[in-house]
Amino acid sequence: MKFMLLIYTDSSVMDTLPAPQFDSMMRDCLTHADELRAGGKLLESQQLEGAETAKSVRIRQGRLTITDGPFAEAKEVLGGFNLIEADSIEEAVEMAKEFPWARTGCVEVRPVRDIGAVRARVNVRDSAVAQS
Repeated sequence: MKFMLLIYTDSSVMDTLPAPQFDSMMRDCLTHADELRAGGKLLESQQLEGAETAKSVRIRQGRLTITDGPFAEAKEVLGGFNLIEADSIEEAVEMAKEFPWARTGCVEVRPVRDIGAVRARVNVRDSAVAQS
């Protein structure tokens, strides 16, 4: 099964960390990611730029709204993700708790829905598969 580990960070906590401590946490994070990747468990990982660089796009009742940043003011904002392979949500949680961001923010563990099953249910073929 695939799981998404969504990394939420709290800038008020992160900004108070001394640079050597932050760098140590980042090294721990990258080392953990490398171990998971080498074991075939980490499929993809990326960091996101700060929430202040984001644009949120909404269309409601035919009206387009584009706003700066995330939708709501939040203490913790999405800072990155790790797409992993695990046998169960319990195994995914075990992997998540090894990331240092669980101590300064939050690591949300969420199962990834099989988009192929959704396509089949709504009767839409994958155009990449159809062309091959």
